[in-house]
Amino acid sequence: MTSLIRIIPCLDVDQGRVVKGVNFQNLKDAGDPVELAKNYAQNGADEITFLDISASRNDRKTMIEVIEKTADQVFVPLTVGGGVRSVSDVDTLLRAGADKVSVNTSALSNPSLINEIAAKFGSQVLVISIDAKRTNSEYAKSGFEITTHGGTKSAEVDAISWIKEAVDRGVGEILLNSMDRDGTKDGFDLELIELARQEVNVPIIASGGAGKLSDFAPAVKAGANALLAASIFHFAEISILEVKNQLRAEGIKTRL
Repeated sequence: MTSLIRIIPCLDVDQGRVVKGVNFQNLKDAGDPVELAKNYAQNGADEITFLDISASRNDRKTMIEVIEKTADQVFVPLTVGGGVRSVSDVDTLLRAGADKVSVNTSALSNPSLINEIAAKFGSQVLVISIDAKRTNSEYAKSGFEITTHGGTKSAEVDAISWIKEAVDRGVGEILLNSMDRDGTKDGFDLELIELARQEVNVPIIASGGAGKLSDFAPAVKAGANALLAASIFHFAEISILEVKNQLRAEGIKTRL
């Protein structure tokens, strides 16, 4: 799959504030989501992803007001996930200004939701968010299982099998997050990316583990079409422009 590589900052939102921790624990405040989104859009972000990390766990709806304010001021594509449970939820988010909607927990409990969303809005708006974790459990033949609720619960489902099923049902893109690497800055899980790429042809967004400039190109070579990061962007350790320049230096084409 030939495409220009996208760089995507991820804003994990908890009760209206952007937060970041390690493996979704020990969360630190990282700022106002609307202001962060504006700054990223002005400094080279190709897209912005909002994930309401407490929506599923606390049975809350995604923060519509934040999306509306961001869409009024930011003119790069917005992907929104967290607490999306129905076709009507997707409709609400798209009307609020989202360009794509991400599903996770609800799709696992009701896989036909993927079919319903894709049929009504098209695969191009539907992203499956995968929180994968290494395991030796029998049900995970790939060595990776699916977790839910911010990585706190095992779904007892093989990650690669679920990715393939989700694409077969109509998902247009995979947000592939390594729970083992999330917030660790140890680099992307290349094996996980490679396994997913072997099974599906839709775009893969690699997530979890970005810590230094040299982490990004290997993920592309493993099969990622887009690279997502949070901590290193939120705390100004590395800029989006620096990532793009590094990729171009290694012969990888990015969006301007």
